[in-house]
Amino acid sequence: MTKINQIICVILLSLTFVSCNFTENIDVQADGSGNFSIEMDGAGLLAMAGDKLGNELGMKNNAKAIDSTFSFKEIFESKKDSIAKLSPEQQSAFKKLESFVMNIKMNPEAQQLLFSMNTPFKKVNDLGGLMESMAAMKDLNGKSNKTAEMFSGFGNDNSKLTFSYDGKQFTRKAIVSKEAMAKIAADSTGMAKMIFASSKYTLKYHFPKAVKSVSNPDALFSADRKTITVEYPFTEYTENPEKLNLNVVFE
Repeated sequence: MTKINQIICVILLSLTFVSCNFTENIDVQADGSGNFSIEMDGAGLLAMAGDKLGNELGMKNNAKAIDSTFSFKEIFESKKDSIAKLSPEQQSAFKKLESFVMNIKMNPEAQQLLFSMNTPFKKVNDLGGLMESMAAMKDLNGKSNKTAEMFSGFGNDNSKLTFSYDGKQFTRKAIVSKEAMAKIAADSTGMAKMIFASSKYTLKYHFPKAVKSVSNPDALFSADRKTITVEYPFTEYTENPEKLNLNVVFE
């Protein structure tokens, strides 16, 4: 996965100077199953590092677009010997991430650069612990692992994120480690804070039923009230995950 690491390295360096937006999507079906994804919109990178990114992605001069997809299971298979040496807890975290698929789309003509990862789920409640499991990525190659760096803003020990859905209500709740959050607040020069200073984090959830009410007063509704959207500055969200706690009641 050396090529992927090179691509992510270029994206990380460029993110320091431009604003990128992150979206957490959940699409719930009538039976409670659905799809979870996190997307990074890096269109602003094209103006600054389009040629560099194109080269890293293997784009030729006459190419109009590129679409690259790979799975976490592929990454873990290539690192199976290293993973086998980790603790049972760490191995369990990797197992939970195996279903994720990563996709990179770049289209200069359309000014499009999307970096996404998604996974299906059988029950909304199964999504609990996914974000924390991403922190295990750092254990693959240590601090130099660029893939782990890319997910450092999502996977950490600062809070535990849980989800629940019973057809009548939906809940997103971050249980925060006060000690860890105090440490983050004191670190005003951290790399993650510098990279994501002007970025935004958005929740976009679609349900099979119309929404009656949402606990967050900043939530926006689609015309049919089946989709809600909440936007928040990324660094403020990482420093105070409880700001995006939600309780949704359906009609």
